[in-house]
Amino acid sequence: QVQVVESGGGLVQAGGSLRLSCAASGSNRPIRTMAWYRQAPGMQRELVAGIIGGRVTKYADSVEGRFTISSNKAGNTVYLQMNSLKPEDTAVYYCKADYTWREFWGQGTQVTVFS
Repeated sequence: QVQVVESGGGLVQAGGSLRLSCAASGSNRPIRTMAWYRQAPGMQRELVAGIIGGRVTKYADSVEGRFTISSNKAGNTVYLQMNSLKPEDTAVYYCKADYTWREFWGQGTQVTVFS
């Protein structure tokens, strides 16, 4: 049974930083992609950042230059370093692990940025 667990959310003042972590466990099969999404109240879930094969990264325009995604060597844990946070970054952040046969989502972690 694959589990995806996020941690690291919280309350931070605008301009501050947070680091999110996400660990996928329960399978020895390779993970193709891990990604962070976010969903603000009343909004659709959107891609924030993704990492393919543990190396190739992709970012939403809104976070480019402020957020950094990285992973461990095994490729089953990813981090999202979020700097220069803005109130509009407030959302529930979800981690997705994309295996070769299906994708798995975490439960989400709340990030709240106040001005």
